[in-house]
Amino acid sequence: MTEPEKISGDNDREAAPAEASTAPDDMDTVKRILEAILFASSDPVPLRKMRSAIGKPASERVKDALAVLTEDYQKGSRGMEIEEVAGGFRMVTNPDYSAWVLKVRAPKRDDRVSPAALETLAIVAYKQPIPRAEVDAIRGVNSGELLRRLLERGLVKIVGKAETLGRPLLYGTTKRFLEVFGLKRLEDLPKGEWEREGAKPGPLPQASKE
Repeated sequence: MTEPEKISGDNDREAAPAEASTAPDDMDTVKRILEAILFASSDPVPLRKMRSAIGKPASERVKDALAVLTEDYQKGSRGMEIEEVAGGFRMVTNPDYSAWVLKVRAPKRDDRVSPAALETLAIVAYKQPIPRAEVDAIRGVNSGELLRRLLERGLVKIVGKAETLGRPLLYGTTKRFLEVFGLKRLEDLPKGEWEREGAKPGPLPQASKE
């Protein structure tokens, strides 16, 4: 008999779907399955996708099982946490132990975003949809190259064209932006002085742990 395949965390390859031997029929089993799914997924997993994976009738227990599992991690002072972000759930490292994690997983140089790029990203995040000319006007300098880099990183995207002379491109943020900054939705961005007419947006939340 073939042994079940073991899948490591952050696994990018497509694994062949495996047939479950039996459908889960209790809360503890559903929790363990959800834990395995979250550990093996590099991207946030939507609730509907977890329900689909579990199958009926246990799919009705997924939301409650996920809430209990999340609480278990919070109460247990574990090295991992479960967070809701960008329309799904993911497993991340506990920030209390980040110093040790970074000793074996140093951030890549090209993952870093310059202060100028963060300022540009904040303007797009708070003012979207926004044309480049307005970004330039708020910053007081040309932002074309910074917007290009943010596009390459998948943090911003072109969301349309303005109904003004020349039909300039409009920029907005991506799902990847929500993931990086640990936001469930754009409405979770901190509010503040930037809401005043003509005010410059404030800083973004601290980038989420991975």
